[in-house]
Amino acid sequence: MVHLTQEQQMIVSSVRDLAESEFAEKAGRWGGELPWENIHLLAENDFLGLNLDEAYGGAGLSEFEAMLVIDTVGQVCPDTGYALNVLHFFPLIVQKFGSETVKETYLPPLVEGEAFIATAISEPESGSDVFSMETTVREEGAELRLNGQKTWVSDVPDSEGVVVWVLFEEGIGSVIVDLDAEGVEIGEHFTNMAGHTQTQLFFEDVVVPDENVLVRGDAANQFESLNWERLGNSAMINGFMGFAVERAFEYAQDRQQFDQSILEFQGIEWKFADMVKHLQASRSLALSAGRNAAERGDRPDRLESSLATLYASEFAEHVVSEALQIHGANGYQQGHPLEYLYRFVRGFRIGAGTDEIQKNQIAATLKREGVPKIE
Repeated sequence: MVHLTQEQQMIVSSVRDLAESEFAEKAGRWGGELPWENIHLLAENDFLGLNLDEAYGGAGLSEFEAMLVIDTVGQVCPDTGYALNVLHFFPLIVQKFGSETVKETYLPPLVEGEAFIATAISEPESGSDVFSMETTVREEGAELRLNGQKTWVSDVPDSEGVVVWVLFEEGIGSVIVDLDAEGVEIGEHFTNMAGHTQTQLFFEDVVVPDENVLVRGDAANQFESLNWERLGNSAMINGFMGFAVERAFEYAQDRQQFDQSILEFQGIEWKFADMVKHLQASRSLALSAGRNAAERGDRPDRLESSLATLYASEFAEHVVSEALQIHGANGYQQGHPLEYLYRFVRGFRIGAGTDEIQKNQIAATLKREGVPKIE
């Protein structure tokens, strides 16, 4: 595993103590609702905005420390780990490219645990093929106007603003708009397998102030901004795997069959060996990529971030399935934390870049740079 500094060890230990004492009882039982009481408690204890600038209430640490906290909390309460991921990594495009006005408006509420920022990329006819999007921002006289629609937007009911991926005349880019701005219509709410809400958004002649433009015609920066989000997702999913393994291990120790705990059966032992193998390999990929980027003071390497998110999303489904299998019929019942987590982790092989898109990016990097070597 990646070596942690004394400060990082203290952060991890402190947030684990808080999570285990306050979040464990309701873990896996939020039913698709955001755990706002946990979010507020994290804010009170200064665990929100770890990677945001101190000028906006953040702690001024790196994304690597945020990854550590997301993984640690997710291992105790997956829904709170999810919330931490959204609060720390979705706003990065605002912090890195936003105007002072935008940052002063949207970042402090995140640190205070009062609101999220949603991200709108997909459209009804444009998912993985982002370049086919039809949502535009065009100059009309002295104004910029946003028109189009987005779908599968998460966290809309709990967000004040939304980062919208758009096409400018110069090319791909993004803007941030208030969800209550004139011309923004909140459409149908969909419920996915995990019971979480995703939403349609419609934009009709929405006036976008110049200071609300984040990226304009700079596809490279726009896409590279996703690499940190992928590593945030990886840290979150690794926490989910840790949650599943711990729950299964406790159950296997307690469950008696044939006059012994089921943990004594070699078939069960092998399951745990495989689960921990995948968990530790996935953590190593994610934390190594996060530390490398933090030490460079740059965005994560494209290959490293794609490898980390692909490995985490693929093997989380397997690990959670094996943990559920160890629980037998108990784990298969609606309302059981692992039954919920099984449905939850499946979505991360689709959202934030499908498995197939990650493999395409890995292959493209190999063609361009060759097979990675020890350096």
